[in-house]
Amino acid sequence: MASACEIDERAPPRRQQLSDRWHGHLSRVVEAEIIPRLMLAHRMEASTRGPGPRKPTAEDIEAFASLVLAPAGEVVEARIAALVDDGLALDSLLLDLLAPTARHLGVLWEEDLCDFAELTIAMGRLQRIMHDLSRRYGGETGGHRDGHSILLSLCPGETHMFGLSMIEQFFRDAGWHVTSTALAPVGEILNQARTAWFDVIGLSLGCEVLLPTLTKTVLELRRVSFNPGVRILVGGPIFIDNPGHIEQVGADATASDARRAVAAAEFMLDMRAGAC
Repeated sequence: MASACEIDERAPPRRQQLSDRWHGHLSRVVEAEIIPRLMLAHRMEASTRGPGPRKPTAEDIEAFASLVLAPAGEVVEARIAALVDDGLALDSLLLDLLAPTARHLGVLWEEDLCDFAELTIAMGRLQRIMHDLSRRYGGETGGHRDGHSILLSLCPGETHMFGLSMIEQFFRDAGWHVTSTALAPVGEILNQARTAWFDVIGLSLGCEVLLPTLTKTVLELRRVSFNPGVRILVGGPIFIDNPGHIEQVGADATASDARRAVAAAEFMLDMRAGAC
């Protein structure tokens, strides 16, 4: 059954429509979950600035995409182990390797260098790799720091989960208590917000056609939230391309990648504490 993102009477032919869908969602949603307003941007840039470790090269990304497309084997694990031995940190593995690999896979499909089935299988492998990396190299979190909690979900009607999964992992690694409703119906999302305290609610959206749905969902979440001062993050490529959508849907902030999503959430809570 097609998602609402795929239903548009003005949609181009199927090939172009699928191309737009995968280029828009696959190539950017991985790293576009949640961008800050200008007020948050300076703080987050300062918190993430620094020399940083070695990052994957374009050649690394192309080679890794080929491995992910190939039949399952031990080569992918060996390549990851080599990158880790070379000093690549977990967050860089996720944001600088897996995210660009997803974009590269989308380009390969658009150029007929892989078919749709291969692309789908490869994306599934990327998601499994992400979870495996987090388990094996992420280490222990510092517990639920300061009791911070976040409810994460897709906008009702949205189906693209890879970016949300990455956001979830980064919040857990930062010591947040995370509740993820992913593909749950809107009633379950509202019930979670109604019955439990969340400092922040994060919603992911990958297509503009669902903006009215997201606006309604944000309004309902604020109305029923057990925390009357809940902060709401939204994410997806449409918020990077059109920052005005953040205010349109009634959200508080967004961020350009998973690392900055955590910084944005923590900054909003710092601001709230400072205002008390």
